[in-house]
Amino acid sequence: MTAIDDDAIDTLAGDLVRERRGLGGRLYHGETAIDFYGRRWWGLGASALLLLLSVGSLVWSGLNLSIDFEGGVVLTVPSTSLTEDQARELISDEGLDGDRAKVQILTNQETGLRSVEVQVEAQSDEVRREVQQAFADEVGIAVDDVSTTSVSSTWGETITRKALLALFTFMVLVALFIAWRLEWRMAYAAIVSMLHDVLLSVGVYSLFGFLVTPATVVAFLTILGFSLYDTIVVFDKVQENQRRYSGARIPYADVMNVSMNQVLMRSINTSLAAVLPVLSLLVLGSGILGAVTLREFALALLVGLVTGSYSSIFVAAPLVALAKEREPKFKSLRDRHATGAELERLVHGALPSGRREAKLKTGDESKIAVAAALTPEAVLTHTPRPRKKKRR
Repeated sequence: MTAIDDDAIDTLAGDLVRERRGLGGRLYHGETAIDFYGRRWWGLGASALLLLLSVGSLVWSGLNLSIDFEGGVVLTVPSTSLTEDQARELISDEGLDGDRAKVQILTNQETGLRSVEVQVEAQSDEVRREVQQAFADEVGIAVDDVSTTSVSSTWGETITRKALLALFTFMVLVALFIAWRLEWRMAYAAIVSMLHDVLLSVGVYSLFGFLVTPATVVAFLTILGFSLYDTIVVFDKVQENQRRYSGARIPYADVMNVSMNQVLMRSINTSLAAVLPVLSLLVLGSGILGAVTLREFALALLVGLVTGSYSSIFVAAPLVALAKEREPKFKSLRDRHATGAELERLVHGALPSGRREAKLKTGDESKIAVAAALTPEAVLTHTPRPRKKKRR
């Protein structure tokens, strides 16, 4: 066995640096070395702040519920010239809240007839007749041609109750499955992450005053599946690396960091593949083509997809790491996780080194990374002892 001198290590380190991919290449190949564990409190702190804003908005402002939840009156006005602004102004002139009214322009694809649908809060029969007469006078038609329909809030309450029941059942089954397939700590983190996504999504609707419809409720339930999928992808990689390092004495933070870096690009690709079609629905379908009915569903999906991608990395994974570090196997290794070149070496597939340097001189991290990647014979820095001669 031969020792490797500093000049050879410097040469190898220089070759490694020259051949190293750029940030985009490392990200694409899952070779980044981001210390997610070291920044765990940044992610959890940001989530805590956003949740505080969401809860505060829900308490002070509540949700902008649609007519399906609160009940109200729907007026359908056949007209080829009535605009949305004119309809809101007319409603305000009658003493109602024109800003909260929901106004849609509808066109029958078969007959080509155009109509304006206006939804307002529940009113007395007298007020409803006055609004109906005002619309008839505005467009120059008979009052009977303006149809009115009363909507009860019972249907919305039924939808809400069934949605909450479905949410509770879904979370129980998911928790049981993850605890059986992976472990209970990951089940706990996945459930907290999903609750985080739902509460944050509802908080966004409250903060910005977006209209909540039955389509919004359906979208909120839909995003749970995506949030769970992205979280399970991360947890499955963590479980795989935990088995891989089972024979080594390694902090759980290293297992988590390696796993997060290896699946980071997959999570980004999955999120982009899901967000782009939804964004197309929101911008093209609702904004340009005028399909207003898609707006509530697409907007809820967009908010949920973004929060789901964020929570799987910055909420679910740190919670698992914090829980696992309490185990006796990892408790003594807390706050000793790898960073820099050592973390990069682990991400590339190397096994953990037997020791860690407390203080490294400038340039030594690259040397350690290169030397650790060599064969056991090459990393020896001293001349092996000669064997003792046997006595005859």
